[in-house]
Amino acid sequence: MSEKQYDLVVLGGGTAGYVAAIRASQLGKKVAIVEKSLLGGTCLHKGCIPTKALLKSAEVTRTVRHSSDFGVNLNDFTIDFSKMMERKSEIVNQMYQGVNSLMQKNHIDVYNGTGRIMGTSIFSPQSGTISVEYSDGDSDLLSNQYVLIATGSVPKSLPILEFDHNQIISSTDLLEMSELPSSIAIIGGGVIGLEFASLLIDLGKEVTVIEAGNRILPTESTQISKFLKEKLEARGVQFFENCQLIEDAYEIESNYVSITVGERKINVEKVLVAIGRTPNTDDIGLNNTEIKTDTAGYILVNDYQQTEDKHIYAAGDCIGKLQLAHVASKESVIAVEHMFNEAPVSLDYNTMPKCVYTYPEIASIGLNIDKAKEAGLNVKAHKVPFNANGKAVIEDNSTQRGFCEVVTNQDNGDIIGISMIGPHVTELINEVALLQFMNGSALELGLTTHAHPSISEVLMELGLKIENRAIHV
Repeated sequence: MSEKQYDLVVLGGGTAGYVAAIRASQLGKKVAIVEKSLLGGTCLHKGCIPTKALLKSAEVTRTVRHSSDFGVNLNDFTIDFSKMMERKSEIVNQMYQGVNSLMQKNHIDVYNGTGRIMGTSIFSPQSGTISVEYSDGDSDLLSNQYVLIATGSVPKSLPILEFDHNQIISSTDLLEMSELPSSIAIIGGGVIGLEFASLLIDLGKEVTVIEAGNRILPTESTQISKFLKEKLEARGVQFFENCQLIEDAYEIESNYVSITVGERKINVEKVLVAIGRTPNTDDIGLNNTEIKTDTAGYILVNDYQQTEDKHIYAAGDCIGKLQLAHVASKESVIAVEHMFNEAPVSLDYNTMPKCVYTYPEIASIGLNIDKAKEAGLNVKAHKVPFNANGKAVIEDNSTQRGFCEVVTNQDNGDIIGISMIGPHVTELINEVALLQFMNGSALELGLTTHAHPSISEVLMELGLKIENRAIHV
């Protein structure tokens, strides 16, 4: 066993972890990352990137299927899922090699082993030394000035329907399949479940979504939830909402799973459980520290990601805020800058963009009209349909293309939220994020010249509409 000294040791090499390591290196600090699997974490290997790669293949499939609408007639086509998976793996590997290169460029030491936080001892007056254990039985001790916990999360299972990774699967399992099932039930109508529903229906599979709550996508506005549901239903997805399943509702047979939903019984090859994620905070040595967690195991931090042990910080999925890669990056940078006295500004989660990569896409920032009213604010909603946007009509051949909705505070005129559903809104949201970051006004948005034809013109019209100056709506 050897002992090495660092300014910062990062526990976990996912998005939050490697971004934190790079920022600390930029500040001239000696940094190490402990990662038991692959750098890049869930986002790169089991989440954002592979899912979006397959969603792109699904988009191409959908376009080819409806090519005659655009004047291109195809007699027949086939889906090569193995080629889709090969492409997905190539993309992931390219990004993974990029992360490894960043570690070398920034002189960050990477320890591929299992890391745990050690407590105080006669050799260390404070907790935080990291013990790294390797598969061959060797180990290292990494003493440090600061620790950042960025251990991420894993798919959450249903107590009444535990993963068997064969018929009862997680999102990770689905992304590793060599062949897709012909039919699948998705338990959970949140972001993960609906992205897979959109993907699988485009690839010609039978898809059923079962949601325990009153509606799918409860974090988005009621109107956006309703619009997406209608669009997915039109493509063949079957929905059951407000449906609390009990243990007796499932019968697992050798080659199918039977689920009783109300008065109906459906048979599917696989069940995807997509009810959220669980933090990776067990067995990392929290018991050796003063760190506190909530009942779900998420680490409690202050506005600068600092735990009860002031030299230990946490960021990303393991703190249970917005479980999004770009949010994890911001949290980790704030943590590093705070620990090394760079005076960062704390994170305002209301300014963080949120995206759903279904077809149609969804993007939002701040409060939607439902949340604003629940908060007791004096608000008004303004809406512009994509049907009024020339580029959107060119891009999307359907009759209803979605809409953008902005929520303003009637007391002071501030924009407190924008929600969108329609073509390429996961790109449009970044203009809105800049507007919010710069504390821009509706009039400034409306007076900014936007290229024509472009989908982003919808934001210009939205800004003008708030000021009763809209031209095309």
